[in-house]
Amino acid sequence: MNAEELDQAIRAERRAQACFKRHIHVCTGTSCAALQSEDVAANLKKDFAQRGLQRDYHVKEVGCDGLCALGPIVGVHTPPAENPESPALVEPERIVYQKVTPADASAIVDGVVAQQPVQRLQLATDTPFFRRQQKIVLENCGVVDPERIEDVYAHGGYAALVRVLTGMTPQQVQDEITKSGLRGRGGAGFPTGLKWATVAKSPVPARVAHGWAVAPTRFVVCNGDEGDPGAFMDRGVMEGDPHRVIEGMIIAAYAVGAAQGYVYVRAEYGLAVKRMRTAIRHAQRAGFLGRNICGTSFSFDIDIRLGAGAFVCGEETALMASIEGNRGTPRPRPPFPAESGLWGCPTLINNVETFANVAPIMRRGADWFASIGVGKSTGTKVFALTGRIVNAGLIEVPMGITLREIVFDIGGGIPDGREFKAVQTGGPSGGCLPRERLDMSVDYESLVAAGSIMGSGGMIVMDDTTSMVEVARFFMEFCMDESCGKCIPCRAGTVQMHRMLTRFVDGTARAGDVEKLEALCDLVKNTSLCGLGQSAPNPVLSTLRNFRGEYLEKISA
Repeated sequence: MNAEELDQAIRAERRAQACFKRHIHVCTGTSCAALQSEDVAANLKKDFAQRGLQRDYHVKEVGCDGLCALGPIVGVHTPPAENPESPALVEPERIVYQKVTPADASAIVDGVVAQQPVQRLQLATDTPFFRRQQKIVLENCGVVDPERIEDVYAHGGYAALVRVLTGMTPQQVQDEITKSGLRGRGGAGFPTGLKWATVAKSPVPARVAHGWAVAPTRFVVCNGDEGDPGAFMDRGVMEGDPHRVIEGMIIAAYAVGAAQGYVYVRAEYGLAVKRMRTAIRHAQRAGFLGRNICGTSFSFDIDIRLGAGAFVCGEETALMASIEGNRGTPRPRPPFPAESGLWGCPTLINNVETFANVAPIMRRGADWFASIGVGKSTGTKVFALTGRIVNAGLIEVPMGITLREIVFDIGGGIPDGREFKAVQTGGPSGGCLPRERLDMSVDYESLVAAGSIMGSGGMIVMDDTTSMVEVARFFMEFCMDESCGKCIPCRAGTVQMHRMLTRFVDGTARAGDVEKLEALCDLVKNTSLCGLGQSAPNPVLSTLRNFRGEYLEKISA
């Protein structure tokens, strides 16, 4: 599909959508689907059809809109207006319903037809949860039908790709990403432009070792192996707007000179896998994947590889081993994947959220993206806000926002009148930040300075009933179970740390055990092979630093 054909497809879809009086969006993401949202959608369609109104009102199944705690969510939209200054649509004001059941469908249809909201279900949209967010990655989640590429066109999908392939050189794309300041959203925060440039400059070997069915090339890999407890950012994006991830991967492949891509997703994400596969198939049919994309000489294709749920496969070298058909265990670095990755070829690995930022940057410019955020942390960050919080769900906020704004404004504070105690950022690799840190800036450097990390975006809030020693043991048990066992410090060290933490929880720890625990944390952190072992002590160290008294209280005489 070339630029003219895409423009025709966009106009045709927007004309078709403008024929409806209202669009009714039903969240069918995993969280809402577990609460019968698919039945809600079916009942709405059935009710409109029985009244002969199916040509006037369009029921659309969409991805997660963010407020998972109040699902199923149903939104009623007037037809979106077209903005001649932007390839995307301007969404008008909407009515949002919360905790909708299949039995509520008839009342919602009555309200839509009469243009009278159903008050008992209506959710206010002028609250900080909606107003304080700034959506780039999630801008079309809850808006587009993830299984209809035509709807994606109508909301700006693939416009950036066509512009890149027909009007920019690979070097110009690399320069734009570098200028934007985009950093890897998978946890480490490595500069994305630098990684892309390294892959592009690395030579492709003459032949591939141990890959008889694979031709030598550069590879692009999307890491969707999201394994942190309480994290569901990547799942939400893949379920709600899979084409944005695919478009970002294609642009990245053009920039680095790759011919083959893989999306690595854990098999437990059934709906995400289904929608990613559907999106890849539709992109292939539209000519955005395969040979001579957009009538150019550039060719690229994407396959999906399923993980078996091993947390260690989120580490890039273990992930590559799994894609190659081997056991998913890490390998020493260097060489780094950018120089020698899949089958010894240069390999670009970014996570779902990183790729989802690429198309908006290419569409709106690096300066626009760089203007958002603070310091070296530009753009926005998606968080899975969970735990003891009122508005649990998926949020996207500009870098530099404070923890207090996230927890008490967007998150709605602590339920049941309890007091805030701590927030865990970065998952098992992160740390627990106390009340004294509530006014700190949420950015890469500030979190590291506070003894935590950004991680992939898990954020678990705890109230004053939480035992921080038990929190540390929980995360250590997770790391112990997920250790691949390849290196002794991680294999044995996590077990020993878990045993010591259990003694604290049971109240049988002895004098000197705190110091022994700190020494063991230091050993495991500095001698483990990969990031899993190197970061496993972080929850322990952060709770020792900020809540040391809880450990000392557990020491028996």
